[in-house]
Parts: sequence; C-alpha cells; structure tokens
Amino acid sequence: MPALTRRQLIQTALAAGTGVTIARFAVGKGEAVSETPAPVERHLELHNTHTNETVSVVYRIGAEFQPRALESLRHVMRDHRNNTAHDIDLPLYDQLHDLAVAAKCEPRFEIISGYRSPESNATMAARPGSGVARHSLHMEGRAIDVRLHGCSCADLRDLALAAAKGGVGYYARSDFVHIDTGRFRTWNG
Repeated sequence: MPALTRRQLIQTALAAGTGVTIARFAVGKGEAVSETPAPVERHLELHNTHTNETVSVVYRIGAEFQPRALESLRHVMRDHRNNTAHDIDLPLYDQLHDLAVAAKCEPRFEIISGYRSPESNATMAARPGSGVARHSLHMEGRAIDVRLHGCSCADLRDLALAAAKGGVGYYARSDFVHIDTGRFRTWNG
C-alpha cells in the first residue's frame, strides 16, 4: 500500500472524527512528531419564523454536545402556540448541520415548525386537508420543517433524500422541507 500524503492523513483523521492522533515527520529531520487536531466545532443558526427569534450557537465540539447551546436551540424550537418546549433529538441537529455542509452553505435555517405539543398537533391534524400526522414526530422533538439560506427547498430535499437519515417531506407550495429522525421515508405535501 502506498504511503499517504500529509493532506490525506489529515483528511482521513478529520473524516474519522476527533481524538485521532496523526503522525508526521519533521521536515528534513526524519523524526516522528505527533499532532492531535483540534476538535471540530458544529454550528447552527435557527430562526423561528413565528417568534422572530434567532439562535446562533456552536452546539457540539468534537463528540461533546454543549448544554447551554442545546438549551438555546430547545427554546427557539418550542411550540410557539402555547410556549411549551421539549427535548430535541440530538441527531436532528447533526442532520441539519450535515445538510448545510452538503449544500455548501452556512448552517442558517428558518424554522417553520419545530416541537409541537400534543394539543397543537391535534388541533392542526383536525383541519381537513392539513396533512399533519396525528402521531407526528414533531411531538417527540424528532422533526423540524425548515428552509436553508442559500439553498432552494428542492435542492435541500434532494440532499436529505441522498443522506437517507430519516423522513423527508417536501412542501413545494409552502416552500419548506420536513426532516426527521424516524425511519427513512419520503412524501410530497
């Protein structure tokens, strides 16, 4: 197997996550030096279109989620109808971040709907033609309806479909994409 270049070593280490030690040779000396790359920071900006609140935080550094950042994200994703909040499934944040990276955009999202209380969800689902599921993952903090700045919703949908990390609903008329951490499935609303 051919030797990896320094760039390939760094790319491999970054792809593998944090905590990886990279060995390199000091220029002209031939002695091994060990480097540990800085943990990768994951950032999100969420703007709630109903409350006009925006939160911009580093929610994860390496493998460590940041409790204060998570609390801020939880608050901005609350049910605006009755001001109730719920814990959000952490992989949902990673899905959003990864989709922004795949779209080559800053991770700046508009929230159309985040957490929904059972009462709000029941009211919405009772409206004829609403398309709201009676057992929506929004009630479990496992779903979000969003737009990504700098990326069309059709492109965001395509990226989410390619990632296949959960449910993907595309609402072309309302111009948003539903992303969730449930089983992979897709629909148009």
